[in-house]
Formats: sequence, structure tokens, C-alpha cells
Amino acid sequence: MLQTAYGSLTVGLDMQPGQSILIRGGTSSVGMAAAILAKRHGLTVLSTTRNPAKADVLRDIGVDFVIEDDAEVAPRVRELFPSGVDCALELVGTPTLQDTLKSVRVHGVACFTGMLSNEWTVKDFYPIDYLPRGVRLTAYSGEASDLPADVLQSFLDDVAAGKAKVPVDFVYDFAGIQEAHKRMEAGLARGKMVGQPR
Repeated sequence: MLQTAYGSLTVGLDMQPGQSILIRGGTSSVGMAAAILAKRHGLTVLSTTRNPAKADVLRDIGVDFVIEDDAEVAPRVRELFPSGVDCALELVGTPTLQDTLKSVRVHGVACFTGMLSNEWTVKDFYPIDYLPRGVRLTAYSGEASDLPADVLQSFLDDVAAGKAKVPVDFVYDFAGIQEAHKRMEAGLARGKMVGQPR
């Protein structure tokens, strides 16, 4: 979770302090980790959720603007940032990618990292029609080496000190795996689902 979020923000987006970022799929564990890391680096964070009941979870981790995702968030992003956000992290997948790209300013960048939708391809992809003028699209698939040890340790130290929060939704044991999957597939999780060893 932390490695994917950090790699997406650094390798995929080259985040810089003072920028604005849209996180599409904000209530996923990677989305929440990305929001926490982005806030720690001085970014203004906009995060989406399909479930309005999860908005407070996002606010609790420092998200500046929570946007209800009804498949078109670009108009609401543009109300807040008329020129568009500096960068966007796409975690939902191909069904929302084009709308996410429309949320990004000219010379901004969107990083395709996740496929929560389980849809993997863009049908009949025609780049000139699909990509907004001047918006860059990258992807991140990641390696463990993309998360430096000092970054991991700093984050763990801040969690231990109460300066950073890792939202945990549900702790389950081996017997609870089916329930955990049902909870995840129903979109009920409000944080990381954690398996407890026997």
C-alpha cells in the first residue's frame, strides 16, 4: 500500500510541494496512503468516493476536498480549480480515466496505477481524441525498491508518534477471509483490511 502510493506520487507524478492532486479511488487503501503522503509533502488533496458515508474518513486523514464520484468528477474539480489540478492519481481504472484526465491542467500529469474497476483496457483508444490537449499520462506498476528505507521508517515513526494515521477498517483472522472479501467487494471497507496471524 505505502510502496504503491509513494511510487505513484514520486515516479509516476513527480509530486512537488504546493501542487494540487486529485486521487480517484480515494477510499481505497492505496488512495488513503497517497492522500496521507501527499499532505505530508505539502499538496492540496482532492479525493473521490462513491459512498458519501466515507467522506469523513477522508477528511480525518487530511483530505482538503472530498468529491462524490458519480462517474463525472471533472466539472466539480474545475469548479474548485478552474485551470485543473496539477496532477491526478487514477486508481479506479479505465472507466474513469478519461474523466480524470479532463480534471488535469495543461502540462499537468495523470498517473494510471490502479484498476479497482477490474476493467483493464481502453476500447478503440484514439490518443488525439482521448487525451486532453497538453495533459501528460504516465503509469506506475512499481517495485519494492521504489520505497526508500528512510521514507518507510519516517512514516512508521510518525504512525507510532500519532503524527500519521493508517486507517484500519477490519482486522480478521484466517477464518474470516471470506467475510473480508465480501466486505471488500461490496465496497464497505473504510480503510485497510488487515489479516491477523494465528
